[in-house]
Amino acid sequence: MTSAPAPLTVLIADDQPLVRHGLALIFHADPGVTVVGQAGDGREAVDLALRLRPDVVLMDIRMPRLDGVGATAELAAELPECRVLALSTFDMDEYVVGALRAGAAGFLPKDVSPEELVAAVHTVHAGEAAVAPRLLTRLIAAFVTAPAPPAHTPPRGARPDLTARETDVWTLMARGYDNTEIATALRISHSTVKNHVTAVFAKLGVRDRAQAVIAAYESGLVEPVVTKSGGSQGTADRS
Repeated sequence: MTSAPAPLTVLIADDQPLVRHGLALIFHADPGVTVVGQAGDGREAVDLALRLRPDVVLMDIRMPRLDGVGATAELAAELPECRVLALSTFDMDEYVVGALRAGAAGFLPKDVSPEELVAAVHTVHAGEAAVAPRLLTRLIAAFVTAPAPPAHTPPRGARPDLTARETDVWTLMARGYDNTEIATALRISHSTVKNHVTAVFAKLGVRDRAQAVIAAYESGLVEPVVTKSGGSQGTADRS
């Protein structure tokens, strides 16, 4: 008889005790998830994560002592196998892109349903990004100005060592397409898209889709389309 897989482990980091308790209760209903600890600020989150080694950290972005962006960066460097899912009260929080740059695997607003939250935790644990592609594009278009691109990003306007097909895939990722939509647009198989996505990540030196999309904006591959009112609508290709 095959034994059930071990539940994935979650650490909750939020400076509000009531929020931490509420999040923990959500996971009690899922036998596939075990909450192994709770932290009241970013510094405590990093310390507990290094000790408890959770699979996923639910990381509030705005916390005292060390905010979620700084805590995410430390975990990405010291505990890269741990996936961080950033949480914010605000849909369009300028800290969100900072967290994604730092290594967060996804972002959710705190008003998502319990079902969406549990599904997102399983998604990031599986190695995928838990940000709706078009929400990610909107966030980046609103907040990425890139005065000082991260070390993994090529100079603005330059192209990394990608094939033409990999550049097509990268461009469509930046425009908010998921893998199925990319396969349809390029008339290639889903498995081929996954192979190209993996190659793009490796050549860009990024961990996941979120960082790849940010790199596309910062490199000048695509740019936000600015409306007359100053708002942002989608992207413009520069390839």
